[in-house]
Amino acid sequence: MATKQLQSMPTPARPKSTNGVINVTRASTGDKRIVVIIYGQGQEKIVAVFADVLGKPYRLAPSFQEVGEDDHGTVIGIATNDAKRDIGARNQTLMVAINAHCVNLGMPPDVDLSAASDYEFLYTETPFFRRDLSRFIAFTLGQISHHEALITKPRTYFISTTFPDVRTALSNLDILSVGSDAVEIRVDLLKEPLPDGTYSAVPSMSYVGEQVMLLRQRTELPIIFTTRCTRENGRFPMDNPELYYEYLYRAIQWGCEYIDVEVWLPEDIRRRLFEQRGNSRIISAFHDFSGTFKWPSPQAQSIFDESRKYGDIVKMITIINSMSENYELEYFRSQIKANNPDGPPLSAVNMGQLGQLSRALNTVFSPITHPLLPIVAAPGQMSAAEINGALSTMGQLPKKNIYAIGSFRSTPQATFFEKCFNELGLPHNFQSVDRGVRGSVEAFCLQPNFGGAYINPPLQASQPYIPHLTDAARTIGAVDTIVVRGDGASSGFVGDNATWKGIRATLTRDFAPSAYKDRAAIILSSNGEDAATIIFALRSLNIGKIYTVGFKAHGPLAAGIEPFTSIESKSHLVQPLLRHFSNGKTYQNGYGNGSASPGRDGGKGKVFVDLANGPRKSDPLAVAEQSGWTAYGVADTSAFTTVETLRLLVGQNVPYSFVRLASGRGLY
Repeated sequence: MATKQLQSMPTPARPKSTNGVINVTRASTGDKRIVVIIYGQGQEKIVAVFADVLGKPYRLAPSFQEVGEDDHGTVIGIATNDAKRDIGARNQTLMVAINAHCVNLGMPPDVDLSAASDYEFLYTETPFFRRDLSRFIAFTLGQISHHEALITKPRTYFISTTFPDVRTALSNLDILSVGSDAVEIRVDLLKEPLPDGTYSAVPSMSYVGEQVMLLRQRTELPIIFTTRCTRENGRFPMDNPELYYEYLYRAIQWGCEYIDVEVWLPEDIRRRLFEQRGNSRIISAFHDFSGTFKWPSPQAQSIFDESRKYGDIVKMITIINSMSENYELEYFRSQIKANNPDGPPLSAVNMGQLGQLSRALNTVFSPITHPLLPIVAAPGQMSAAEINGALSTMGQLPKKNIYAIGSFRSTPQATFFEKCFNELGLPHNFQSVDRGVRGSVEAFCLQPNFGGAYINPPLQASQPYIPHLTDAARTIGAVDTIVVRGDGASSGFVGDNATWKGIRATLTRDFAPSAYKDRAAIILSSNGEDAATIIFALRSLNIGKIYTVGFKAHGPLAAGIEPFTSIESKSHLVQPLLRHFSNGKTYQNGYGNGSASPGRDGGKGKVFVDLANGPRKSDPLAVAEQSGWTAYGVADTSAFTTVETLRLLVGQNVPYSFVRLASGRGLY
């Protein structure tokens, strides 16, 4: 499967609800404003990379004044010295300004430019992480939204990096983040070394910015930016609330997905941050270490009411003195949920050993720890495995049998699933079984402790024992994951398709969703059934014309699809097609990872995805890369599909980076 840009298209507009590309059918449209990249001395090439990621042409301009309505659909680059002259007078409804600063040029960036820009992207020239830029620009422009996907999960967790320097955590980050849906950077725990051998009382903005950059370069998880104050078990001083605003607003500019804002801060600061949050989400946080706070009190309701005014999530954490206070919290939680059906969601736990029951029962952004962390972020924190173990003991996580149904060759994820279950402390049994004769899948599903199955090759969607199908499974016509919803007699089966999500996640790893809008795609396949998943993934990215080789599309996905050639034998066509659509140019300057230079006449963003498995006479991926394509293999799509499958089957997040690490191929 390959995609090639036909023409430049404008970035779509920011919607009222930032539904993203994470777990919904259609990619969001996003911010329609003209993207202006401010670049440092000798860094013009970063403008080309932004353009390529967005699928747009670009040009350089001498000032903001020279940017007009005719530039819609074009990425504009303005040099730092030129931008300083009139950035304050720019038309903010027409353009979004991003200060792209290479830390190799020195820190901090120009202070005035940082303050005046809408966003700021910090990057290293060597190594350069294109996927970091892709995630940053897609998020800040509202094309993706982690939050919209996470709030639909039955349980969410986040892990806090309690290191004084996040570099210490990077080597273990893949393992640390297993089971986590987000990673928190505790800014107040960072220790910036000074020349005299001591540490800064408050880490500088430059130091914090580099720490956020390093963390984001090495994780695909959303980042929670936290400045915990001294009164609430942190180290950030409380004598200057405006200092909090400066750091928290800069975190919004850096594209942090979640901003932890303490409710003790003046209302004006909390209001400003909420109004200026862009696509970031505010966690309105309250912590009480006095031991006198009571959940049944009017104070608890008052704190929730105050927190929800400027929060997308309300977080309430307290110290308790007796086990019964856990049950008081659960009653409070149930009342809040009943009285506030439209949210915001409440994350509430009791600290200390006595409060660990509440940590197991909390379902919204439960803070977790890990044995590899130097310290726990709060008393009584538990790991994901410990929480799952506690839930199992209480009967809240009953033991189930989960299957990989197919052949050993077709279900290589089986061994990895077992590793994940062990790492997460899940009680389930996992078995890899042959599909066997017709009807054998139904036999597994009807077993009393059936907990779900991954099926490869997939089933046809019309199975009488699978009464419910997701829209994706129904449209594609194939079920590769059977999910059990509900408990006991009220449980039922839902047929889903995880493969299309794995394909889409691969396509958007180095490109924003808008890069695919109205582009052309060529799909080479021996049959329409195998191609249906690919077509659905491409359609979710608002792809343009789709051409087929080797098959004819049928059913609901056939509209708008044209045969590329009548030749049925396709294997010998791949490499000629790659060379035919090549511009013959590649560049290895650290910015393109070997892909074609985008050029000012428009991003040349050509993507080749090879889903074929087994022995090959030649290497199409190598040919694609040599011809200027961004190339992905079946290992990439399989890893992303495994991530999606685990989310469906057990509701737990296992990062893509850990999947690749466990499969023997690291990312870095």
